[in-house]
Amino acid sequence: MTIDIEKIKKLREETGAGVMDAKKALEETGGDYAKSVKILMEKGLAKAEKRADRAAGQGLVFCYIHSGAKVGSLLTEEFQKLGKEIAMQVATEEYASTDDLLDAEYVRDAGMKVKDLLAETVAKLGEKIEIRAFTRYSI
Repeated sequence: MTIDIEKIKKLREETGAGVMDAKKALEETGGDYAKSVKILMEKGLAKAEKRADRAAGQGLVFCYIHSGAKVGSLLTEEFQKLGKEIAMQVATEEYASTDDLLDAEYVRDAGMKVKDLLAETVAKLGEKIEIRAFTRYSI
């Protein structure tokens, strides 16, 4: 089966998978894009689970500023996006603990919890990600 290169590119961008992994997933599913995404996300979660016992030794302080910010960063785009979304979530409501935050309904998608957003990013990046602490400031 011949797979369209544009479909492979789109799948790579959405999942963070390599070219060959994207191509194989499309071939396995007969070109079904949605099923291919699911396969690659499951592989990403499996890869992350292998690393789950590792310590998350690197840290990040992420700041969300709503508009007009000029910021430089060396983080991946997906990790930046996750940081911004978590910071925005924390700004919407007071949470007593990290567990409360993870179990909260995600503000951008009522059908998801914050822990689902975290799991989605873990699947894409294949790395262990933890939210250890957060602070909400208000005037």
